[in-house]
Amino acid sequence: MLRRILEVADDDQYLSVDRGFLVVRKGDEVRGRIPLDDIGALIGNAHGLVYSGNALTALATRGTPTVVCGSNHNPVALVWPVEQHYEQAARMAAQIGATLPTRKRLWKQIVQRKIREQASLLKLLGKTHLQMERLAVRVKPGDPSNLEAQAAKLYWKNLFGKEFRRDPDDGGQNSMLNYGYAVLRSGVARAVVATGLHPSMGLFHRNPRNAFQLVDDLMEPFRPSIDAIVHMLWDAGVREVDRESKRTLALTLYRDRQMAGNSTPLVRCIELTVMSLCGALEDAAMSIEFPELMREEFLNGPDEAESPEDEVAA
Repeated sequence: MLRRILEVADDDQYLSVDRGFLVVRKGDEVRGRIPLDDIGALIGNAHGLVYSGNALTALATRGTPTVVCGSNHNPVALVWPVEQHYEQAARMAAQIGATLPTRKRLWKQIVQRKIREQASLLKLLGKTHLQMERLAVRVKPGDPSNLEAQAAKLYWKNLFGKEFRRDPDDGGQNSMLNYGYAVLRSGVARAVVATGLHPSMGLFHRNPRNAFQLVDDLMEPFRPSIDAIVHMLWDAGVREVDRESKRTLALTLYRDRQMAGNSTPLVRCIELTVMSLCGALEDAAMSIEFPELMREEFLNGPDEAESPEDEVAA
């Protein structure tokens, strides 16, 4: 059975255990009871969250790590089982031992999917996309021709117009993209750490000052999901990162995508993609699994997607 990653995202809650269940309380109200044996990892992503020692011990004895997040929603600490998490040892060993050909093979898959996802978004918006699809086919292991960058030039021009330049220090769409990407990065980071991989050991990104190199690798194919919402906001006349646009961008992680034939929140798709990377690192015959290419439903989804603040676990 595939154990799930549980994220507690509401503030001022208390976690304890009772008869084999993790119990989540807020004040006198019981917000949820989850079987401990069903939890593959616990992510604490809220302010004022209190963990009982019994809860941490019960999770650890079942081989379940607990990820503690800071105010920026990125992981800052990890409570790791000393003996029980057998899968984690194998996964990290495979990550450390990944050969250069393996990393190049996996980076090719990531770049190809990113370009195809960009092309899919352009197609949905009725914009030029065929040249992007042709570039995706030409990507080789390691992307030695840097087709990712070539595709980006075409993509931004077609998505936001010839005058647009992707500049993180600029305003307008760039400010919205910056905020959306920060939300996306934190979501990928939580999934990476909870799955048992080390975020600092990347496939392509190799900056020793970057503690999230693998996160930056894996978030690439998911960036167009943020781009789609920024385009939607811009078309609706939104011109700055305000409270409402921040909420809309943050809720992108909870919009549904199609994966393995099911409609699944993007944040769960990210978790499944990270899990598939574990298998691909250990077995050369396996590939990274991604959501199906973006569909129109994603663009037309409700502005008020289900918020992690509305439930105990997202």
